[in-house]
Amino acid sequence: MNILFLEDEPTIREVLTEYMKMQNYRVICATDGEEALKLLGKQQFDMAVLDIMVPKVSGLEVLQYIKEHSPDMATIMLTALDDERTQVQAFNLYADDYVIKPVSPIILLKRMETILRRVKRTGAQQEKGLAIHDDAYQAFFDGKSLELTLSEFLLLQVLMKEPSRVFTREQLILKIFNEDYVGNDRIIDAHVKNLRKKLPVDCIKTVIGVGYQFREE
Repeated sequence: MNILFLEDEPTIREVLTEYMKMQNYRVICATDGEEALKLLGKQQFDMAVLDIMVPKVSGLEVLQYIKEHSPDMATIMLTALDDERTQVQAFNLYADDYVIKPVSPIILLKRMETILRRVKRTGAQQEKGLAIHDDAYQAFFDGKSLELTLSEFLLLQVLMKEPSRVFTREQLILKIFNEDYVGNDRIIDAHVKNLRKKLPVDCIKTVIGVGYQFREE
């Protein structure tokens, strides 16, 4: 397995690289985002472990490049930033995992192993129909990633989890936004409309006078 490791702190880079190599990963290191982009343009990688706060080009920008050019590559974001906004931004760019530093090398290796195994299995099986990957905040149709916003993904996730249940707009708002949302419940209608445009199948049923339900294929 070829691993691209983007990390600008020498000690962290050396320690984690050594642990990766002990697991027989072939590791290529980059110390800034610009160098990482050059490496991505030259060779193939199975996974990228990307620190977000690096010089020149951020890890998030490198992640965006990967998802545009090599969408099947597994990605783990590594950062000292423990804030929700950055994590949501990473998952909106379809990162497979998000690890807060300082991180145990053993835990990082286990996460890498889990993600690579899942990616390999998904690639081999090529899931048919509509599927959601909760941990990656991604939805797929016939193995192809759907370009959903976080709110659209969460809406689809809620409906798919309980296909026999009809949700009111108020219930969906609580499921998606918790109690933070203030405004008209018709925001759900707008999300449903956009979601229907992006889904290749007609699977969201409008229950007049109540709300919405997932219609199984």
